Amino acid sequence: MVRVTFLTADGQRVAAEGEAGQRLLELGQNAGMPLEGTCEGQMACSTCHVVVAPDWFDRLMQASEDEEDMLDLAVGVTRTSRLACQIVLDPALDGLEVRVPAEARDMQPR
Repeated sequence: MVRVTFLTADGQRVAAEGEAGQRLLELGQNAGMPLEGTCEGQMACSTCHVVVAPDWFDRLMQASEDEEDMLDLAVGVTRTSRLACQIVLDPALDGLEVRVPAEARDMQPR
C-alpha cells in the first residue's frame, strides 16, 4: 500500500491508501477529492491539477513537456504543480502529500 495525504482547500487532511501502479487521480477521486479528470487521464486537460508538497516534488519523475503545456492552462499553478493523472503511485512515494487547489472544480456526478 502507498499512503497519500490530500490537503483540501479548507484545510482538511484526508488520508488515502492506494496500490503501487495506481494513478494519483484515481486515488484522489476515490477519496472524494474534487479532481475532475475530464480527459480520463489522457493528459488533454488540467482538471486534475494538484500541488505536491515541496519535500516530495523532487522524488517524482520529471513532468513531460506535454504535462507542462497542460499545466500552463491550470489555475493557481505553483512551482510544485503536477497533474494527478501523471503521478503513478510507487512504494517510494509512501507518505506523499498533495494539496488540491482552491480553484478545483469537480463537475462529475457522484
